[in-house]
Amino acid sequence: MILVTGGTGFVGPKVVHALRAKGRDVRCLVRESSDTAQLEHWGCGLATGDVTDAASLRRAVEDCDTVVHLVAIILGKPEDFERVMTQGTRDLVAAAQEAGVRRFVLMSALGTSEKTKELTPYFKAKWSMEQDVKGSGIGHVIFRPSFVFGRDGGVLPTFMRIVRYLPAIPVVGPGTQRIQPIWVDDVAAFFTRAVDTPGAANRTFELGGPDVVTWDELYDRIKRVLGKRRAKVHVPFGLMRVNAAVLESLPGPTPVTRDQVKMLESSDQTCDVRPAVETLGVELTPLDEQLRRAV
Repeated sequence: MILVTGGTGFVGPKVVHALRAKGRDVRCLVRESSDTAQLEHWGCGLATGDVTDAASLRRAVEDCDTVVHLVAIILGKPEDFERVMTQGTRDLVAAAQEAGVRRFVLMSALGTSEKTKELTPYFKAKWSMEQDVKGSGIGHVIFRPSFVFGRDGGVLPTFMRIVRYLPAIPVVGPGTQRIQPIWVDDVAAFFTRAVDTPGAANRTFELGGPDVVTWDELYDRIKRVLGKRRAKVHVPFGLMRVNAAVLESLPGPTPVTRDQVKMLESSDQTCDVRPAVETLGVELTPLDEQLRRAV
């Protein structure tokens, strides 16, 4: 039995579906308010609980030999990141140790490192999560994905709407920072194969797609796919941080946070995906195909 946390999010349902397609038994940790119809349709078991409730984690992981941990937040106070991501993972690792789990597969993030851990609460929490999993004594696989693109979630639909409806495209910074988007189903394939591939054990893999582009190039490709002619307006990082602060104060989900702007400014979001591909044998979806699928 495989316990999946975050099974009702963006990446989670793709991972769960891929595992069930392989005939694997899956149990999902879900909140009482979650819409579980799709998970139940796929034949998943359900464990009501929350990563902030250690007792519910112990119940959820009973009789499981594998844990796939996907839960994270992108917006909140430092104590929220500590409570949900850092302590939540720590409690889940402890529950997995007690249950005799043999493999723990963790979703981290590209850019996470000891050097960047003080840059944002998000990176700090991701780094702590990685260290707790590595020090657990449980066989583990850690993935650090770049931007994950998909049609029904993540940031790509926002990018598509920007190009489709705005008279000009606001590009954060000079537009020369490089990114390496990966398709969500490819991420799910990596997680599915990591569950029992011997060569993946106790390793950390960075994940990205086959194409590296600048932000300017990304929007040019989106324009071609949508058949739109739009000018690009480069928004300085300082101004974008102000805009993000305003967006964070509004109700509902925000398209960009101040921490995300800081992470974009700090470095390119690119990696060497060859070790992951060579170990786990996933065929990557080209960026132009990703964009066509999202239309």
